[in-house]
Amino acid sequence: MEKSKQTGKRLMKKNKKRICIGMMCCVAFFVHAQDPLPAPLAGDRPLPSIAPLAKLSGIQDTIEVYVPMPRVFRNTTENSVFDPEGILCPVWERMKRLRRGESDDTLRIVHIGDSHVRGGFFPQAAADKFAYSLGAVSYTGMGVNGATSLTFTHPDRIAGIVALNPELIVLSLGTNESHNHRYHSSTHYHQIDELVCLLKARLPDTPILLTTPPGSYEGYRGRRRTSALTINSRTFTVVKTICRYAQEKRLAVWDMYSLVGGEKDACRNWKEARLLRPDHIHYMPEGYKLQGELLYEALIRSYNAYVTR
Repeated sequence: MEKSKQTGKRLMKKNKKRICIGMMCCVAFFVHAQDPLPAPLAGDRPLPSIAPLAKLSGIQDTIEVYVPMPRVFRNTTENSVFDPEGILCPVWERMKRLRRGESDDTLRIVHIGDSHVRGGFFPQAAADKFAYSLGAVSYTGMGVNGATSLTFTHPDRIAGIVALNPELIVLSLGTNESHNHRYHSSTHYHQIDELVCLLKARLPDTPILLTTPPGSYEGYRGRRRTSALTINSRTFTVVKTICRYAQEKRLAVWDMYSLVGGEKDACRNWKEARLLRPDHIHYMPEGYKLQGELLYEALIRSYNAYVTR
């Protein structure tokens, strides 16, 4: 009896051992038969952002833009940027990538100018429009009261512009040059060139857009001592000089003066629309806002032409 019990116990132990080995083999086969599990995501790496399908399709590359002129404005021309050399194409490409959601890098625009820019309304109006349509746009106004082209040739001012690392520079000058009674076109031409050369030396890959002044009167002497206001005729010569420089140096130019009526009607248009300040040189906030929106419209029209060519 004792031998038979011992024999039975040994058989039970062997059977248990065989069952355990069999189960382990089944588990091993099951595990090796599965697809490998994906590696866990790194906790400090954000998932890449994916642009909406509507943006990736390219349907929304273009941007709707329309800025109405005041009803009293006469002899206005088509609002466009003159850029036959296509120097602004890198800017349009950056805008297209922002529009499609393919880039979240901020597009940096620096707007340099005189008191028209210093007041803030002009660049802010353009900045607001760009922010609405493209989002990631840094639009910096850098204006100095009484500034001419020579004002920004100072090393500190050049360094300040370079520090902003702009991808587009807008130069809005010319009003103060036009109020110099000893104005000379060739001198003005060389002063523009001095500034542009300094900028290009430090920012060789940054395109530059020149703009023309909006127009102004002269003869105002304050409330107590007034004299007859006359249109500042030198503005027309200043505008021709800026446009000639842009053409000969292969830069882009936005001719606001011709857009809003030119030599014949620019000043009258601003005055009749009541957009000039009492000195008839500076503008009401609504006037500067219109200028900023018109600049935005001209740039977006060129951008639309680029993405639909």
